[in-house]
Amino acid sequence: MSVKHSLLALLERGPAYGYQLRAAFESATGNTWPLNIGQVYTTLNRLERDELVEALPENDSGQRPYRITETGRRHLAGWFASPVQAADRPRDELTIKLALAVTTPGVDVTDVIQRQRGATLRLLQEYTRLKSAEEHAELAWRLVLESMIFRAEAEIRWLDHTEAVVARAELPAPFPFAVGEPDPAEATPELDRSRTN
Repeated sequence: MSVKHSLLALLERGPAYGYQLRAAFESATGNTWPLNIGQVYTTLNRLERDELVEALPENDSGQRPYRITETGRRHLAGWFASPVQAADRPRDELTIKLALAVTTPGVDVTDVIQRQRGATLRLLQEYTRLKSAEEHAELAWRLVLESMIFRAEAEIRWLDHTEAVVARAELPAPFPFAVGEPDPAEATPELDRSRTN
């Protein structure tokens, strides 16, 4: 997520100080991605250094609002005009987890997939419930919510595909875990040395 560009977009609406920017960001995204106030002010300082925003005099309450500069507007227009590149996205923990699961002895990959599918299905149900309950919500929040619904649906389809691929592959048998032992997805299992000899 680009905090820098988010703040520039919010400042395009008009001057604001840090707490206002954080509240506007969280409102626009339906509080999906909480923003740390320290991160807001650190980013504002960098934007000011780069001449993308300028600080205005403090108001009567002692807050210093910022406004976007022409350079900032050009930079923001360039961001909106540029597609997001796959390399710009953060690493996908689920993809990494499953890639490691199929190569780590003793991990029941099917169980990992099924647990993730169950969690994603519950999340999808919650998103769908929110969507029907908030049909008159702000457009920005509806777009964020629909994006999360589509991502959850895509993740479920990908998990179904992955489970089918894993079922056809020849993977080492998982180590048995007794009932009451820690969930292998939550703890690192100890190796069963008798199976390696």
